[in-house]
Amino acid sequence: MGFFAATFAWGQRKIIIQKSMELVQRFDGTPYEFILHHSESDLKQLLGFRHRTFNDTDLLYFVDFLHRHYNENESLEDAFIPEIGFTDMESSLIHFGQYFFNHPHAPGRTRKHVASPAKTSTCKRLNMFLRWMVRCDDKGVDFGLWKKIRPVDLICPIDLHVDRTARWLGLVTRKQTDWKTAVELTENLRLLDAADPVKYDFALFGLSIEKEIYASPPNSIR
Repeated sequence: MGFFAATFAWGQRKIIIQKSMELVQRFDGTPYEFILHHSESDLKQLLGFRHRTFNDTDLLYFVDFLHRHYNENESLEDAFIPEIGFTDMESSLIHFGQYFFNHPHAPGRTRKHVASPAKTSTCKRLNMFLRWMVRCDDKGVDFGLWKKIRPVDLICPIDLHVDRTARWLGLVTRKQTDWKTAVELTENLRLLDAADPVKYDFALFGLSIEKEIYASPPNSIR
């Protein structure tokens, strides 16, 4: 379900949670079992699902992809690992996008829901999902279930809030906000913790919510 929740992660948090819970119910409370063992008629209960621009056409393809993947692999982590092995996150995410849509009937409209560095996207939602699955903490957010990808390999998820704080702190100098910006931010966070740079993600997000802090310039860490 984490993959779906991350895909839904734009807009109000309350709505994202509601839509994630609605999908769990449509999966009869057991998403993994439903995806792996559903019948053709079972798919009817997914019709009508919608979250912003994500609709039932997209959902049915996501389910089809996951069904095919889990019939041959134990973990979704394997979808992020190229045949030559993991080298870096940019290559990993490009590989995932190619693998995800490597089907002749993949809907063109669904491509907008799976970002890729190849199109200069920051890949915020995929990077957030990977953070959940790879990092391990005691706060109940990052579960650390995957072991092939390491925390040091992760790229910091960057959205409007994180981008704003990073620029205010001098952690980002690039004018546009794209994949290279996410890499620049992560490289600077590695100066603070080389082994686990994305642990600062939530702090950067939280600072942006406290808008009054932007009234005066900070002392840059550089």
